[in-house]
Amino acid sequence: MEARAGSGRVFIDARTLTGCRHRFHLDCIDPIPDAETNPGVRQRREAAASFREQVRLALTAADPDWVQIDADGDSAERVAATMLACRNGAQKIWGGLLPIEENSGRRGGAEILLRDAAGGYRPVIVVNHKVTDPRMSDDVTAAVTSDVTRWDPQPDPGRKIRPQLRDQLRLAHIYRMLQAHGLASPSLQGGVIGYGFDCMLVHDVAQVLDEYDGRFDDLQAIARGDLDTAPSLISECRVCPWATRCRAELAVARDVSLVASGSRADVLRAAGITTIDELAAWRADAPEGWQYGDFRDVVVTATAWQRDVPLVRRVPHVSVTRADVEVDVDLESYQEHGAYLWGTLLDGQYRAFLTWQPLPTTDEGRAFGEFWTWLMRTRADALAAGKTFAAYCYSRSAEDKWLLESAQRFAGMAGVPSIEEVREFIDGPHWVDIYQAVSDQFICPNGKGLKRVAPVAGFSWRDPEASGEASMGWYREAVGYDGEPKLDQRSRILTYNEDDVLATMTLREWMTVAANDQIPTAAELLAD
Repeated sequence: MEARAGSGRVFIDARTLTGCRHRFHLDCIDPIPDAETNPGVRQRREAAASFREQVRLALTAADPDWVQIDADGDSAERVAATMLACRNGAQKIWGGLLPIEENSGRRGGAEILLRDAAGGYRPVIVVNHKVTDPRMSDDVTAAVTSDVTRWDPQPDPGRKIRPQLRDQLRLAHIYRMLQAHGLASPSLQGGVIGYGFDCMLVHDVAQVLDEYDGRFDDLQAIARGDLDTAPSLISECRVCPWATRCRAELAVARDVSLVASGSRADVLRAAGITTIDELAAWRADAPEGWQYGDFRDVVVTATAWQRDVPLVRRVPHVSVTRADVEVDVDLESYQEHGAYLWGTLLDGQYRAFLTWQPLPTTDEGRAFGEFWTWLMRTRADALAAGKTFAAYCYSRSAEDKWLLESAQRFAGMAGVPSIEEVREFIDGPHWVDIYQAVSDQFICPNGKGLKRVAPVAGFSWRDPEASGEASMGWYREAVGYDGEPKLDQRSRILTYNEDDVLATMTLREWMTVAANDQIPTAAELLAD
């Protein structure tokens, strides 16, 4: 997305279609000059660019029949080269950039344009995220995929689509641009090559054209000033350069999205609940269309926000699984490339099983095998001695994902378990998710992340910049993706990971000992 104040020109690209409407409005009327890109966003963009380059090199090396548009040329040169290639009937174009539509401001291009038998072009985009998953059930429709080197769509019984509306809308965006120049394939199909580079997912673009056109018309109306927008707290706010300004406005207005963000706020506003105070005072049934769990929780959250209460008990007495032998576990991964560090805490001693070879690397399997062997031996020793055992993590989805994927990817390496062994462990009584224990027993006005909840228990991280997103940048420097490896960043990651397992331990001990005395129940809060 880009706007030009003063010139009257507003450009709309595919990313704008799924972004914040109010951000688009602000960018149209008064764009922030030289706004600094959020570090996490910048890292994801750099990683995506690196992946696209890998795909380009692989495809063009395998087949010389490609017209490659010079990515280093200016926009006008790239557009001219793309249109010339299309007029000349090029079969495969890499890096095509289409002309900006002067009347609508629509702009964009595709990593790949593939010519069909009718002389039109199908767009194919390359993205650095997964677009399919293994198909585990007959109840799920199989994906349609094609080989990455040629257009040959076939039902793929082994895969299901991982829903990514942003990808489909981008294909629709490119289709409309091709259509404007008489270059669109009549098949109304497009493709996505995702992380893994093992297939091309084929989409029927016709399925999303109506939604695309509606969103595009909405953005045009905002750009013309025909539609008003207002700030509202959504996930995009974490990386938006306008966030400070918007949050200040929301705080002054005591806007309801501060305690019920995203689509929940839309439902509340439709019911006439626009402020936190109105929500806290609500004692009627849930508004029509509420599909976000127990409505009482959001009323309690609003009341807690009013009174600056960081946590509220759902239950009369908080409890958490404890054992004679307790291990805390936290992993560090880098995007979809793998898990490079498994950190553990046992009897106050931190142990890290890791590789500093840049991912992807088979040395990741070595580290994982050593971690698994140590964890299973610790469990076996405890049980053999007649002791109870528990391993703890915070929000098991990431750990479960990388346990299962590592077992699959590194099968046969020393210490690496079978998938069945991993499932036996994560589905059994010895794997305890403290995040789930917190979710079940507390309402969390400030969020349920470890860095939101553990400070209530008195824990603080040694690194003031510690976060999962920040660690991505530290990792790039630690392994030398962008230059020589920086050893100080390795130490920083280890300290961060150690603090995460210490925070998990601190939280469960606090839940056992002090939480019941320090944290009010929902009934107590609403009765005051």
